[in-house]
Amino acid sequence: MTATILRALGAFITLALIGGTAVQADEGMYPMSELGAVDLEAAGLAIDQTAIYNPEGLALVDGICKLNGCTGSFVSGRGLILTNHHCAYGAIANASAGGTDYLAEGFSAADLADEFPAVGFTVRITESYRDVSAEVLGAVTDAMTPLERTRAILKKQKEISLAEEKKFPGKRAEVSEMFLGKSYVLFLYTYLKDVRLVYAPPEDLAKFGGEADNWIWPRHSGDFAFMRAYVAPDGSPAEYAADNIPYEPKKVLQVSAAGVREMDPVFLLGYPGTTYRHRPAAFLDYMSTVYMPYIIDWYGWQIDLLEFLSAESPEHHLKLAQRLRSLHNTYKNYLGKLQGIERLDLLQQKRDEEVDLRMFIAADPVRREQYGDVLDRLDEYYRERSESAAGELWLRFMFRSPEIMRTALTVWENAMEQAKPQSERESAYMARNLGQTLDRLENMSSSFDPAADRRVMAELLLRAPDDPSGSAGVLEGLIGPENAPAVDNFLNGIFASSELMNLEYLMAAMEMTPAELEELRDPFIELAAGLYGAWLAQREDGRRRKGELDLLQAALVDVRREFLGADFVPDANGTLRFTSGLIEGYSPRDAVWLTPLTTVAGLLEKDTGIKPYALPAAVRDSIEAGNYGPFGSEDLDGVPVNILYSTDTTGGHSGSPVFDSVGEVVGLNFDRAWEATINDYAWDHSYSRSIGVDIRYVLWVTWKIGGADRLLTEMGVAP
Repeated sequence: MTATILRALGAFITLALIGGTAVQADEGMYPMSELGAVDLEAAGLAIDQTAIYNPEGLALVDGICKLNGCTGSFVSGRGLILTNHHCAYGAIANASAGGTDYLAEGFSAADLADEFPAVGFTVRITESYRDVSAEVLGAVTDAMTPLERTRAILKKQKEISLAEEKKFPGKRAEVSEMFLGKSYVLFLYTYLKDVRLVYAPPEDLAKFGGEADNWIWPRHSGDFAFMRAYVAPDGSPAEYAADNIPYEPKKVLQVSAAGVREMDPVFLLGYPGTTYRHRPAAFLDYMSTVYMPYIIDWYGWQIDLLEFLSAESPEHHLKLAQRLRSLHNTYKNYLGKLQGIERLDLLQQKRDEEVDLRMFIAADPVRREQYGDVLDRLDEYYRERSESAAGELWLRFMFRSPEIMRTALTVWENAMEQAKPQSERESAYMARNLGQTLDRLENMSSSFDPAADRRVMAELLLRAPDDPSGSAGVLEGLIGPENAPAVDNFLNGIFASSELMNLEYLMAAMEMTPAELEELRDPFIELAAGLYGAWLAQREDGRRRKGELDLLQAALVDVRREFLGADFVPDANGTLRFTSGLIEGYSPRDAVWLTPLTTVAGLLEKDTGIKPYALPAAVRDSIEAGNYGPFGSEDLDGVPVNILYSTDTTGGHSGSPVFDSVGEVVGLNFDRAWEATINDYAWDHSYSRSIGVDIRYVLWVTWKIGGADRLLTEMGVAP
């Protein structure tokens, strides 16, 4: 049969199975509070809403967790978590510090005792939620300035969270902003602090295709890993200890080795990052002409440097691997976004909508009174952002790109914050979060590469604007290309005389007061302290602007709701969401149709023996032998590798389980197609496609390549 006939047949079968109702993916990452708005039957799902989320009992969401910035799934009763390889990357790199390069070779723990502590990793499980908008907004008054308003809201959010944690000892509470300046929800979480690495395939398999294939379909990536959550012997959350025991999740997600076929309905549950679909045209203009071009330029420069250093030695490679991966991902993502904005003429679409919106506002005296200046004020807000961007972005990256400067800022700011009440501290320095901050510092210390940091810092000083956000006095004679010799001498001196990245020294510094830190005379802490005034002023100005933006954005949401005559889903914000779609291909350009499943045959086709297409010999041998066990597909004549589906996803959905129509795990989300990088700003069924690892490939690699049969037995899918 031709591909066209097969697609049509697949669609026909799907329609027949669901009673003839047409199924198509819809825009929407729905919070659990909005799940009732989803017609699950129309989405092709044979599952009840309470089976997905049930405040009165167990449901699928109880088997979902947030794993640092990614999503994970509990796939056994012993705390086994399925997530992406790139989500576990830091843990794999840290495990390699002992001498074995587990990124290259893969990691497989023979039993529980061999599972490696993942320092800095936490597991967050959503227990409940409730709307606290009235409580939060009750802390503000009309007489407050924008800065006072933002401070009052932040303080109230922390007070509500701390009060909730007193009611539920051992739990974590966080208030999340759903619509800017308008609605707030209190989430109660279980936090697990002992997470360990269990299994990860070799990087040549997990990252097959490398950056060449990143964000591109067709894809053949084995981007998965297994981790495990542990608790104290009494079942309570605890820091790592040798006698801790595996966590017993309330809900275990069932893995289905049956996999999926084209046009099968699927859905995802996960923790997407941030989307900006309800922002004005002026925001998109700022992002596409100022912010993203700056990031692309700066990240591109760092990538070139770090790849050069990584090629020099295995030590550089291991230390810089996680940093490089993060830079590459954002760099290519932003290139895709810019291309998508241009391809869709998205900025003009936004502007055209706002022309109509202005006419709608002007047509009614009440609307004119309430909303008449909202769009003009938003335009002015983003004009100001554009004008101040150069200095602000430079200072941000001076404290972010060189890891030693990020560390120095953390040390100095911690000393300043510890003198404040808990509800007034910056979040990272509250007692409830300080352990995670210390873990982050430990990870940076273990992967510190002074050669990389020194060159990055030198480039930042040479690139600095004349007065980078009020910092010029601190850096007298050290900014701009004309001062290159002075910069070189300065950096030689401070890198030679600082002990800041020595872990013992660093942990001791985190216990000190500002006065005690000054006595250390560490040059990086001194530099951070010197720049801290400018940093603080920039942060506070950002909060002032947020206070302005919150009111304007809340008004924009209200009037757009009137204008459209419909409600809409709040932008993603790191909280648990539902999205559904189909296993389906798409047409990225004229006369091209991309089918939605790839197979191991594609691995052989792409294999060159040279990175990023260097297929491990054991994988090639198994494919050529047709040794697929129960995980091969007769329809596809091999093991399916990756799948493509029309769900609505964004960053943070990495590691989200892909469920079939009855709620069994059939895949693992890890990416989007190139055209869907625009999803943060807009979604459309014609081009928005997400990419996942087919669960059959996960199981086959774990069994046949990793020899980790114990994990398949644990999941109930032993071959």
